[in-house]
This record gives sequence, structure tokens and C-alpha cells, in this order.
Amino acid sequence: MLIKEVCARIVKDSRNADTIAVSVNGAEWASSPNGKSTGDYETPSYHRSLQWCVDFLNAWCDEISVSKFEDLARVEKAICKNADLKNARAFGANSLYAFESAVLKALASEQGKELWQVVNSKNRKIPFPVGNVIGGGLHSSGVADRPNFQEFLVIPFAKKFSDNLKIMRFVYAEAGKKLNAKLVNDEGAWLVSSDDETALSVLNSVRINAEKKFGVKIGIGLDVASSTLFKDNHYRYNTHSHSLESQFSYISKLISEYNLRYVEDAFEQHDFVSFAKLNKFARKKCLIVGDDLIATQYNRLVGAIRTNSINAVIIKPNQNGSLLELKKIFDLCRARKIKTVISHRSGETLDSGLADYAVGFGADYIKCGVATKWREAKLNRLKEIEKKI
Repeated sequence: MLIKEVCARIVKDSRNADTIAVSVNGAEWASSPNGKSTGDYETPSYHRSLQWCVDFLNAWCDEISVSKFEDLARVEKAICKNADLKNARAFGANSLYAFESAVLKALASEQGKELWQVVNSKNRKIPFPVGNVIGGGLHSSGVADRPNFQEFLVIPFAKKFSDNLKIMRFVYAEAGKKLNAKLVNDEGAWLVSSDDETALSVLNSVRINAEKKFGVKIGIGLDVASSTLFKDNHYRYNTHSHSLESQFSYISKLISEYNLRYVEDAFEQHDFVSFAKLNKFARKKCLIVGDDLIATQYNRLVGAIRTNSINAVIIKPNQNGSLLELKKIFDLCRARKIKTVISHRSGETLDSGLADYAVGFGADYIKCGVATKWREAKLNRLKEIEKKI
């Protein structure tokens, strides 16, 4: 395939914020989400500005030959040359991700393949869904006495993704009833006035009932989003605060009491040492997941592996931008037995490409919510892929 035509435009995400969409050779549009809870180490969204990147892509005139995934290296080289950049990620994570994704969508269309097949035609693995059921923290602003933790999560472990989706939706609905929730937050999770342990207790009781109903093992978990709580060397909760040591004791207690299978960002984004301590405590019974700690950066991942700080990592394509580097991250995780969780952002679009990348890169889990049309686009796409493979 020759890249002959590039079109870019500004579109709105699920929070009505501006983001970028790109089409190559008239094929399906690819767009990038936006994050609200952002880490210090993630790649900036745009070089100069969103409008500058749109104008740059609309002025594209290089006819580059692309026949396989690895040929994205030619695209990145051309970007560096034309924009006078040292590396392609300097073009901005949102703009680079949308452009490279559009190239792969055009290639898939020309070759009569699915998008995931262009990434890796040999993979047949469907990830387990990680569903955000109850919301708190930054994603749930405007609610009095909301939970401190950003996400209360459910992870069903049925063999079929379609069954996991039914279970996840059941848990979501039942938790909403028990909490008398009427509204949802940025990511479609229930908005509630509740303390953390009440919300966790409700989710745990629903989990137990769901296991009996479906006969399937179901895990629950938390995204603590600790960097948003950390100030003056303490973790500041609504009614109390934790020192570095008591934060470890508190999270450890929750893991034990509620048999948590997943804890994300239990500590702030610079604290490899506390992550390593919790990872040792968990002894692989619980996923100790790094999000802001890693920010989908290869070098940060290397540091976390060297210090044994995590056994799982969040991978957000638009935190990095380069799909080539994303593959390097997945490959390193696979080699070092680190579980991978490919993830959406709070400001999403209807682009379902994340589901294809989850399959193509062989993600162990996909975190893309439960409800709202922006999340369902990814979940329903995974159902389609499962039927085909």
C-alpha cells in the first residue's frame, strides 16, 4: 500500500473535549482519546498544538510504501524528517497514535484483513475484561462524599469473552441497585456518595452472588490512583491521611480482607520502593499494577522490572503514541512474565481499535469500562473478534 492521501480533523471525545481523528487513503477514521488523570511521564499529546498537528498531516505529501506492521518505522522516519524532530513521539502521543492507527486501518482494508491481523495474524487470545463498576476520585467530581479510590473494578474469568461481558454487566447493574445509583461518571461507572470500604463491601457481596449465579470465578479490584491523593508526603483521604508506611498497611489490609485480585497505582508515581514491597506481600495472588508509575514508557517499565515493583502494567496507546514502541513494551512484558492490561482513557471516542490492538498485541486484560456507547464500542468489537476466531 502506498500512503497517497492523509486527512486529519478535530473531533470531540466523550467529555466534549477536542481530539484528533485521521484517515489514510479514504479508509476508516482513527481517533485518539484524552486522559483526565495523567501521569508525569507520559508523552505530551501534541507537538506545538492540536491544530498544528492537524495542519501538518493535512499537508502530507510523502508516498510511503507500507505492507506490514513493521513498516510503521518508515512513517515515523518521515514524520521526524518533515517536522524536524529527533524521535517520532515528539510529534505528540495523540497525533502519532491516531496517524499510525489510520495507516494500519488503511492497510487492513487494502489487504482484506482485520486490524488485529495486521498487527499479529497468529494471535488467537481474547483478553479478560476489567470493568469499572463504581467511580470515585478525579473521575467523579461534583459528588459530595464520593469514594477516594478512582475505580472499583470487576474481573470475570469465564472462558468466553461474551460470557465475561454478561457477568460484568450483571455485577454493574446489581451494584448500581444496591447503592441506589442513578448517574454515571466520565467512564460510565456509578456515581455514589460512599466511603471506600462501603463501596468495596457492596461490590464484594455482588461478586459473591454473581459467582453462585454463573458458576465462574470473579475477581474484584481497585484503581487507587494514589498520585491524585499524595500531598506533602502523605496520602490525603476525605476524612484521614496515611503516611507512606500506613498507606502500605491500609492497602495490604484491603487485599487480605476482600481477597482483591487487582490493585492499580497503590502508591504515587515515583515510589518504586513501596510498589516493590506490596508486590512481595501479594506473592502473585493479586495483580500489583503500575499505571502512572510506568505511563506506557519503555524505560519506566525497565526500571519497574529491575526493582520488581509490579507484576502487571497498564498500557495506554495514547500515553506513548508509537505503536512500534507499544509492541516492544508488550514483548518485554511477555518475556518477563508481566501481565498486560491495555486500557482506554476517561475521554473516549467511538473508535473500537483498542479491541483490535488488545488481540493483536496479545494483551492479558482489557480495561475499557462497562457502560456508555464509547466503552461498548470496544466491548462489542471484542465479541465480534471472538466469533471470528
